[in-house]
Amino acid sequence: MAKSFVRVFLICLVLFTLILIPAIKVVSNINLFSGDSGLSGSIEDEIDVLVDPNSPFFEAFSDANRVNLLAVGVNDGLTDTIMLVSWDMDADRVDVISVPRDTYYEREGYSSPGQKKINAAYSSKDGIVATANAVSDVLMGIPINYYAVVDYDAVENIVDGVGGVPIDVPKAMKYNDPYDDPPLHIDIPAGQQTLDGEHAVQYLRYRHGYANGDIGRVEAQQKFLKSLFDQCIENGIVDSAKLITSNVKSDVTLGAASKFALAAAGLENGAISTYTLPGEGKYINNVSYYVQDEEKTQEMLTEIYQVQTEDSGDASQKDSAAAR
Repeated sequence: MAKSFVRVFLICLVLFTLILIPAIKVVSNINLFSGDSGLSGSIEDEIDVLVDPNSPFFEAFSDANRVNLLAVGVNDGLTDTIMLVSWDMDADRVDVISVPRDTYYEREGYSSPGQKKINAAYSSKDGIVATANAVSDVLMGIPINYYAVVDYDAVENIVDGVGGVPIDVPKAMKYNDPYDDPPLHIDIPAGQQTLDGEHAVQYLRYRHGYANGDIGRVEAQQKFLKSLFDQCIENGIVDSAKLITSNVKSDVTLGAASKFALAAAGLENGAISTYTLPGEGKYINNVSYYVQDEEKTQEMLTEIYQVQTEDSGDASQKDSAAAR
């Protein structure tokens, strides 16, 4: 059962959200994960995005038996990676939606070009709450129940702790930015190899050599994530759980984790689907952004939540008529 549960949440972005585990005896601490969230309650109580009752997703979001977890990787005060992990407990499947860090997102009171990227929301005084509000907003008001935050030091610790992550690097990755904080030096040869923690961070931060820009980076991170998952299983459920929970900040409680673990027995590896927020790269006032396609976003959420549309209803009626 514990192994099935890991299949769900060992999916947090580039590493790391693991909602496990009766196997870990954390009796004295209400929170399963490390770190002070700074919130008075859970992230679910703090975000303020509301779904319009006329929205096609109003009933779907309200009625679905899902757990939605926002997983972010943080670097230098910005969210370098953003994923929404959505577990449908009735259908025994997990959907992971990646939101490109350069997604154009306007916020009242923030007018500089850099502040109009969704990754800048985390650097505001509201931190993870501002990020959760932004992600919920671009995903049509999707509810967010929990969050998990990890930085690249934690990534390095986790990868080294599980013995490295095997990955096939399609082409050599080389990049240097001595002015980044900390300085960024990437040097990974092409080919099949096992990345240690230091090179795993380089792989995850590499973004300048993809023909499709930030989308290529998102795809590489998803590929890495799946390989990391296999390594964590091979490393052992309990050891991996201890390693990850000691390196992640989250508002998931032990009680919630135990409850979810009981519901996860039916999950299989093939039940995980990955998506990327639909859109395209564009320049606005000479600044490069990723601009969301709202119509295609609705189509993606319709597929994930299996919302019945008029078209699908008409198709079902035609199928029934043909069968008669």
